[in-house]
Amino acid sequence: MNVKVLIVDDSALMRKLFSQLFSRNGLEVVTARDGEEAIDVAVREKPDVITLDINMPKMDGITCLSLLNKVHPCPIIMLSSLTQKGALVTLEALALGASDYVLKPGGTVSTDISSIESELLSKIQSLTKGVSARKAIRKTTVATAPAKKTETPQKAKASPVARTRIDCVLVGVSTGGPKKLEQLLTALPANFKAPIVISQHMPMAFTQALANRLDKLCQLKVVEVSEKMRLMPGTAYIAKGEADVVFLKDGGHLAVRPVPANPNYLWHPSVDRMVESANSQFDPARLLCIQLTGMGCDGVAAMSVSYNRGATVIAESEATATVFGMPRELIEAGCVHHILESHHIAQTVMRICA
Repeated sequence: MNVKVLIVDDSALMRKLFSQLFSRNGLEVVTARDGEEAIDVAVREKPDVITLDINMPKMDGITCLSLLNKVHPCPIIMLSSLTQKGALVTLEALALGASDYVLKPGGTVSTDISSIESELLSKIQSLTKGVSARKAIRKTTVATAPAKKTETPQKAKASPVARTRIDCVLVGVSTGGPKKLEQLLTALPANFKAPIVISQHMPMAFTQALANRLDKLCQLKVVEVSEKMRLMPGTAYIAKGEADVVFLKDGGHLAVRPVPANPNYLWHPSVDRMVESANSQFDPARLLCIQLTGMGCDGVAAMSVSYNRGATVIAESEATATVFGMPRELIEAGCVHHILESHHIAQTVMRICA
């Protein structure tokens, strides 16, 4: 059966363009002109994934998102504009349960969506793969009640790593990241003993808004790496969007700074480049690497090197990952000590860094 997509957009042109794109690629399409109609269509048609415009009349995208999550929970991709206001609203949507977002070219309405076609189709494919797998697992568990998938994480945790001082925590994350970062960082105290450096795949306009939002929610200080900054305990550093973050020595101290995105790395801010740089400046045995939800394999190569040189490595489990791509690749590489559901990661981080 084809994946069914519900397109929610007040623009008839955008509904037409997205409908043509999805139909050409073998997806079943239903549409809604506004938030109120979207609720009715979602209940009736039960789509596998929804694309939801943030700016709509009658009912805005945020209100619609909240109601859709109640009446028909499924992956929702927000369509946003690349503005500061758009960034803030998109981050709010992600915190409320949206799975991901795509930036509309040219703002709210455009006659050319070619620049986002590949990204949008890729995200739909990844998000609906996860849904199909979870549906299959649920059916099997109801019928046969096999051993839970969390047994593997328990085996991983049964081989504890010798405790050593952690000098830096490195976090790689992509699709679904803002909500997972909020879950992790809000659970850590202001006197957390190590700096935390994060590469979240995100455009430039969004990372400052993300840092500001998390800074208000967390006991930790949260900043965007917009310039050279000395590393301090109790501070989380979010790599600047559309750039990479690297480590360097600064007068006897270690610091981070943004550098132009390197085309040799596919995703930005690059997790692999961040971890490679950390491996060159720290004793890897004093690094804690955390791989959270996301598409692709960014971070796997560098974190595998860290693991083999003594770093402690945590991967988010399939049970909570929005997209189980980046964590799965690292787990399959055999370079993980702990495989954890996202709400258990902070507790383990505290224990390792105690």
